[in-house]
Amino acid sequence: MLKTSDQTIGDPRIRFAAERTLLAWVRTGIALMGLGFVIARFGWLLREVASDTGDPVRPNGWSVAFGVGLIILDVVATLLAGLDHARFLKRFDRGEPYRAPNWSAGLILSWILVLAGLILTAYLIALST
Repeated sequence: MLKTSDQTIGDPRIRFAAERTLLAWVRTGIALMGLGFVIARFGWLLREVASDTGDPVRPNGWSVAFGVGLIILDVVATLLAGLDHARFLKRFDRGEPYRAPNWSAGLILSWILVLAGLILTAYLIALST
């Protein structure tokens, strides 16, 4: 087997690790899509509960916009993961050593989700008052 500084060319464990990473991103994307759908439908649920209890129904499109935003975030994250995976495989097949990217999709996604969680928390607090 040919050796480079970081990896062994032809070692299937490297490829399998890259596949596991891609699949983790896909699972994250599915979870984001499901969460976006639930949030988008949450406004509808609140309106139904309010109409059953006789409370005034306040129309608000925030939950739909927020849910759709999470679904779009899922599409972008999954697309970037796929592109990164393809780029890694091309470099690996050419025998080039691994170079970490200048940015981390996971870190960017986590910060976006923290911001989304804070916004959603503020929305729910404002909704309950």
